[in-house]
Amino acid sequence: MSKPSSVIGAAGVTATAGTAASTASAVAGGSAATIMSATAGTTGAAVASTLGAAGTSGAAAISSGMATAGGLLGGGMATGAVVTAAAPVALIAAAAWGISKLWD
Repeated sequence: MSKPSSVIGAAGVTATAGTAASTASAVAGGSAATIMSATAGTTGAAVASTLGAAGTSGAAAISSGMATAGGLLGGGMATGAVVTAAAPVALIAAAAWGISKLWD
């Protein structure tokens, strides 16, 4: 029988990879408008808006935040969309894994 933390860890990795792959397929090769429509209303867009340029709001904050996140990895707005979409899933998975380690 597998340890609970192993099961939770595997599920977290799978969920994070699935989110990243789904977002990547939606934004790959797309224009800024396509990327914005694919990520509208998502947690990733909310995360991206916190990285947005000072003094901006709404779509300007989200798109500049995605570009900033993508730029940290050598990419652009599409890369940032994938990173900001997968980050909350990875964070929750890591927290769940850490909590489950208390009972292993």
